[in-house]
Amino acid sequence: MVVDTLIHARWVLPVVPDTVLDHHSLAIDAGRIVDLLPTDEARQRYQAAAVIECPDHAVLPGLINAHTHAAMNLLKGLADDLPLMTWLNDHIWPAEQRWLSEDFVRDGTNLAIAEMLRGGVTTFNDMYLFPETAARCVQQTGIRAVIGLIAIDFPTPWASDADDYLRKGLALHDELKSETLITTAFAPHAPYTVSDEPLQRIATLANELGLPIHIHLHETASEVEDAVAKTGERPIRRLHRLGLLDHRLMAVHMTQLDDDDIALAAAQRIHVIHCPESNLKLASGVCPVPALLQAGVNVALGTDSSASNNDLDLFSEMRTAALLGKGLSGDAAALPAGTLLAMATINGARALGIDDRAGSLETGKAADLIAVNLNQIATQPLYDPRSALIYAASRQQVEHVWVAGRRLLSHGQLTTLDETDLLDRAREWGKKIAASDSQPAACD
Repeated sequence: MVVDTLIHARWVLPVVPDTVLDHHSLAIDAGRIVDLLPTDEARQRYQAAAVIECPDHAVLPGLINAHTHAAMNLLKGLADDLPLMTWLNDHIWPAEQRWLSEDFVRDGTNLAIAEMLRGGVTTFNDMYLFPETAARCVQQTGIRAVIGLIAIDFPTPWASDADDYLRKGLALHDELKSETLITTAFAPHAPYTVSDEPLQRIATLANELGLPIHIHLHETASEVEDAVAKTGERPIRRLHRLGLLDHRLMAVHMTQLDDDDIALAAAQRIHVIHCPESNLKLASGVCPVPALLQAGVNVALGTDSSASNNDLDLFSEMRTAALLGKGLSGDAAALPAGTLLAMATINGARALGIDDRAGSLETGKAADLIAVNLNQIATQPLYDPRSALIYAASRQQVEHVWVAGRRLLSHGQLTTLDETDLLDRAREWGKKIAASDSQPAACD
C-alpha cells in the first residue's frame, strides 16, 4: 500500500493509551494517521513517497500550548521581576497602548509560532487583539490554532466597547468556518475586565455556536479578594451565576482555590489551564493540580505570554508542573511523567474541543506529531522515554514537527518561516519599545 509518509521510530508514545511502543512506525496519508504498527511490519506493508528514519527518537503527539498571548513575544523581558499589576499597569499596557497594531501582532505572532514549532508545539490557544491578523499567521505557517475572540469592556486600538468586540469576533468566526487548522473560542479577558452583560451574551452565544470560552480566572489572591469585597462573590461563583461554568469553559491560572471551588469546577466539568512558570515568576500563586486531578478536573498546560514567562517552552512547563505538583502535595508519586505528557497533549486537546483530531497518535486523527532525539548527553542513559522527556530532555532536542502531515520543522530547521527575517524584525521592535518604556504614551 502506498502512503504519503512513513516514520520509523525507536519509540512511539501514543499518549492514548499511556504506553511506550518500541520500534514502531506511523503511516501517514492525506494528513492523517492511517496506521501505527511495528516497524518490521510497516516496512513490508507500506511504500511511501517520504520515509523518515528516527532511530534514536521518541515520536509523540505535538504539544498543545493551551494558553498564549502570542503577539506579546515582542514584549519579552520588557519589565521583569515586578508584581502582576505593576507589570501590567506601568509597563505592559502602556507599551501596548503605544505600539499595538496589525504589524505588531503579525511580527509578534510569527516570532511566537517559530519558537513554538522549534519547541515541539503544534497547536496553540491564543487570546489577543487583532485576532484576524494572528489567524493569517496561522494560515501562512501551517501550525494549528484556536483563535480567541477577545472581549473587554474598555476600548483598544482593535475595538471600542464590548459590543464592538463581540461583533468583530463573530464576523471573524464566520470567516474562519471553513479553515481546517483554525477553530475559534470566545475569549473574555477576565472577570475584572468584562462586566455581567457581555459575559451573559458570551454564555448564550457559546451555547448556540458550540464554542469554547477561554478566560483568566482566580489568577491572584487580590483578584479574588477584590471581587468578594465589591460583589460578595468569588469570581468562579459569579461566572457560574452568569451561565459560563460548564464543559466549554477553559479557566486559566486558577491559583486561588478552596475546596468548594474545586468541587464546583469538577461538578461543572470545566477545564483548567495550568501556567506554572508564569504564575511563579509573577508570584501569583500555585494551581493545586493534584487536588484538581483527583477531583476529576481536566487540567492542561499553557505558557502564558513570553512577556510574563519568558518563553513558550512546554518541555520546561511540564518539568516545572511535575515538580510543583510533587512539592505541593508532599507526594513524590504525584503527577508522574505519563500524566504530564497527557496534560501537554490530549488534555489540551480536550480543553480546546479538538480531541477528535489532535492530542494523541491514533488512526484517523490528524498527523500532528513530533520527533525528539533522545540520543544526547542530557538524556542518556535512558530507562523510560517518558521520564526522559519530562525530567531531562529540552526543546532543543526536537528535530522534526508535522502538522496535518506537513513537516514544519525538518532536522531543526523551520520550513515555512524565515528565521533571519524574524530576528531582524524582533530587533527593530525591541529598539523602539525599549526607547519608549516608562514614557507617557503619545496622544492620538
